[in-house]
Formats: sequence, structure tokens, C-alpha cells
Amino acid sequence: MRRRPPNGQKNNNNMVRLTLIARLSDGLPLAEGLDADKSPELEQAKAQAKAIFRRLAGGGAGGAPPPPGPPRATAEAGALCHHWLVDGGAVFLTSADRAYPRRLAFQYLEELASEFSRLYGPQLESVTRPYAFVKFDTFISKTRRVFQDTRSQRNLSLLSADLQEVSAIMTRNIAEVLGQGEQLDAMAKMSSALASESKRYATRAADLRRQALLRKYVPAAAVVGVVVLVLVLRVWLY
Repeated sequence: MRRRPPNGQKNNNNMVRLTLIARLSDGLPLAEGLDADKSPELEQAKAQAKAIFRRLAGGGAGGAPPPPGPPRATAEAGALCHHWLVDGGAVFLTSADRAYPRRLAFQYLEELASEFSRLYGPQLESVTRPYAFVKFDTFISKTRRVFQDTRSQRNLSLLSADLQEVSAIMTRNIAEVLGQGEQLDAMAKMSSALASESKRYATRAADLRRQALLRKYVPAAAVVGVVVLVLVLRVWLY
């Protein structure tokens, strides 16, 4: 029999753990949901989230842009799932326990995206410093509390709605998501190396052609030069 958490606390195995917002074009972090939990698991989740932002922005060696991805996706990472939504040039990502309903996770992200776009949409591409919209943390915390209790009447109503949209969301393993970026990086390196080798080969081929021409025509030119010199000397002497 499962024990009830003391002092009216909610069970921590079915909740939103981390929320991050970043600019899609370069992965610049813009806002973050405040969380007192500093566990190694959550720090790892934050590192994975930032790696996802870099992949979506096309970061990494070579800077090759990734193939177009879905505007909504989920990456499973151990006991957590990373859910992200791309909207209005920004990426909204939340890390939640695997038991947390995916529909609620994306509804939560939609509400964040709507308010963020209303408040900061026109400023999105002009900011240059990380966490420029730190004031949005307050709204993140407030909205997160609303979605924390999956058994509330409001959230139960959301869960009972049509699930067709959620079922179409791509779900992958975190290693696949980040591995795709690593493969792209490797391909970019290989492409760059091939281009460099091709340039060196073209330069060497041109040098060899010049050397072949010299070997072919220099002896004949030398003979002609000697003959002309002899004729000139004969004319000058006689």
C-alpha cells in the first residue's frame, strides 16, 4: 500500500520538474522556471535540455543546420521525459516525470507560449544576453502550480479531451535526439575534410601539369635558343 506524503505534500513522481525557454535560431536561454530541487538528476536534465536547444539551432561542429523537425516532440530520458514546443521563433521545453500525462505537458507549454508571445514576441530577436526575460519566471511558476495536480477538475477535463493531436507527437529516446546531431556534426566534418582534400588535389594537379609542360617544351626551347644565338653570333662576327 502506497503511503500518503506527509503534511499534505503531493507525490513527487508525477510532476513537472523543469521548464526552460530558448531562442530557436541560436539556442540562447531566455527564461527558466525556478526550482529549489538541485538534484544531480535535475542538473543532468537541464544539460540535456540545453543540448536539445543546440541541436534545434543547428549548433555543434560545422554549424550544419539539422533537418526540419516537428514543432512538438518528446524525448525519453530515464525517469524523465523532455517535451518541447516550437512557437514564434522560441522553443518551450519542460522536463516531467514519465508518469506525467503528455497532453497536460503540451497544454502547459501552449499556455506559456501564448503569454510569452504576447509579452515578448517583438523583442525576441533583438535580445543579446542570456535570460533577458527573467521576469517571465513568475508566470512559469504560477502556471506550473496549476498543472501540477493531475487530478484537479481542470486538468481531468483536459485529459478527457480528444487525444488525436497528442498521439501524433513524435517520441524518441534522448540518445537518438542528441545522436542525430552528433551524426550531423560528423557528416559536416567529413564534408569539410573532403572539400579541403579536393582543393589540395586540384592544386597539386595544376603543379604537375606545369611541370609536364616544362619537361616537354624547355629542351626544344633551349635548342632553338642555342641555334638562334649561333646565328646571331655568325652574323655579328662575319
